[in-house]
Amino acid sequence: MRILFGADDQSPTVSAVLDRLHAGGHDVVVVDDGLPWPSMAHRVAVAVAEGDADVGIVMCWTGTGTSIAANKVPGVRAALAWEPWIARNARLWNDANVLAMSLKRTAPDVAVEIVDAFVGTTEPDADEADNIAQIEQWRAGSAPSDARAGD
Repeated sequence: MRILFGADDQSPTVSAVLDRLHAGGHDVVVVDDGLPWPSMAHRVAVAVAEGDADVGIVMCWTGTGTSIAANKVPGVRAALAWEPWIARNARLWNDANVLAMSLKRTAPDVAVEIVDAFVGTTEPDADEADNIAQIEQWRAGSAPSDARAGD
């Protein structure tokens, strides 16, 4: 799997994630240009959206900022995960293609489990295809078909 990875700081968690990705035989491209977190996350997200990477992984102090920045790119569905169950089901039920994690508050061993769950889930649940498509329609500017005034 080709994975684009970016982190805005170094930590034992970042090192553990990169070690795991390399050990798993993945083609890992690290965005390491000293970019601020929004630019780094944007670069990763654009690569995923354009098909230059199968998935992206972004890390910042909380993971929230990189998740928000990545989600600004059309075609990206970034998920902030703090445990493997979240990562696995974000891929399965939401077809998430970018994983965001905290590099400060996620223990290295947990981060590795989160990454394993994310990259180990390669196909979304077919039963969720309509829901995933609906999100992409909204992003394209279409009004939700079930929208009601006052919601």
